[in-house]
Amino acid sequence: MRVFAGGIETETNTFSPMPTGLADFEVVRAAELNGADDLGGFGGPFNIFRRRCQERGWDYIFSLYAFAQPAGTTVRAVYERLRDELLAALRAAMPVDIVLLPLHGAMVAQGYDDCETDIVSRVREIVGPDAKIGVELDLHCDLTQETIDAVDAVVIFKEYPHIDINERAEELFSIIADAAEAKTKPTMALYDPRMIGMYLTPFQPMRGFVDEMIAREKEPAVLSLSLAHCFPWADVPTCGARMLAITDDDPALAARLAHEFGQKLFALRHRLDLPSLPLDQALDKALQRESGLVVVADQSDNPGGGAPSDSTFALRALLERAVTDAALGMIWDPVAVQVAMSAGEGAALDLRLGGKMGPMSGDPLDLRVTVTGLIPDLKQQWTQSEGPVAMDCGDSAALHCQGIDIIVNSRRGQVFSPVVFSNFGIDPRSKRLLVVKSTQHFYAGFAPIADEIIYMAGPGAIPPIFTQIPYQRADLRKYPWIDDPFA
Repeated sequence: MRVFAGGIETETNTFSPMPTGLADFEVVRAAELNGADDLGGFGGPFNIFRRRCQERGWDYIFSLYAFAQPAGTTVRAVYERLRDELLAALRAAMPVDIVLLPLHGAMVAQGYDDCETDIVSRVREIVGPDAKIGVELDLHCDLTQETIDAVDAVVIFKEYPHIDINERAEELFSIIADAAEAKTKPTMALYDPRMIGMYLTPFQPMRGFVDEMIAREKEPAVLSLSLAHCFPWADVPTCGARMLAITDDDPALAARLAHEFGQKLFALRHRLDLPSLPLDQALDKALQRESGLVVVADQSDNPGGGAPSDSTFALRALLERAVTDAALGMIWDPVAVQVAMSAGEGAALDLRLGGKMGPMSGDPLDLRVTVTGLIPDLKQQWTQSEGPVAMDCGDSAALHCQGIDIIVNSRRGQVFSPVVFSNFGIDPRSKRLLVVKSTQHFYAGFAPIADEIIYMAGPGAIPPIFTQIPYQRADLRKYPWIDDPFA
């Protein structure tokens, strides 16, 4: 068997003020890897595919993997350049028996509402009807029937936070390998539960929903069950949740399962609304606690959803309330980091911080700060089921201002782990309050140390109250705009 693998991934917030350009993509090409090199982060599936091919004695051809931190719409020429490079590598590798594509499912480029469907359709044209195509997607994807029609299997992360990326890669490889060896014949069905939202899998009722999907996959002829949660900040016509079922040569069973689970999700809709509080209410609740650590998620400025991560609303509120024994991270401000590194650890200086990218970032704060720590190329750990993955934060500084420790970084990215603070000698457990710029991926790292977690819907580029999103193109004949769209 000849197995080709490659991928282009980003999550597009069409409301974000920052276009996604070529410099925003980290691109790894086959020529830059030797046979044993592992890819980190979202690139983990490629490591799985390579090892499984080696175990079977199959030829494995890695082409390229391009990943950009979520931001605004991708520049058309950039998308087409990366896509065409991937397709050219596929043509050069022909003939192939299997194509494996870790994508995202929510990439929008100028002129392309759905980059993933564009990619898989072109891949199918190149490889013909007999090769098996498998796609792995982030659960924050907008899954289309056109994608389903073009490929043989789609497997989606089940967990949010995404701790199961490699597990789903193993699942996808097994499904496609069995299909290529004619052991199975995957048949897929989609169901539209008519919902737009974001669903947190550690908590009930989503925990039970995911566990039931996993349990039902053990039944005869059921190969995989996946829920595409959707990406609510992509203003495209296909925005919305989808339930996907894959069975072994049983399209009727796939359709029944997709309908069954899609209706189960719809029945849970009122219990799935995010428990997000406005900024002042969230801080009031956090500060009412007399002891223990409270972690507040600044969901609206999560760079993992395309926000700038330089908003100042939460920090300004903490300073105005004279809160002490608190820490906040990470504010993306490369200029402030450069100034702090030039001044050096221990320096006291006047610094203009944050608020650079537009109205959704708030106004800059002019602060008197002390530089308490400097780390070139800071790393943090992203919790995964098989072990943590290192994530780059760029050059970073710890600043102290009026009782608050502030982590500022030069490489935009959300907070995954308490080491964002502890690497600077700041003990998170010694604090009264931590504010982290993340929607949910922080949870796996912080839940073990937090006495309480509060989700905050402050101002910002990715408001978690979906009816406040200024859609123009999405089909809103869905919950929560209509309580029962099926009526």
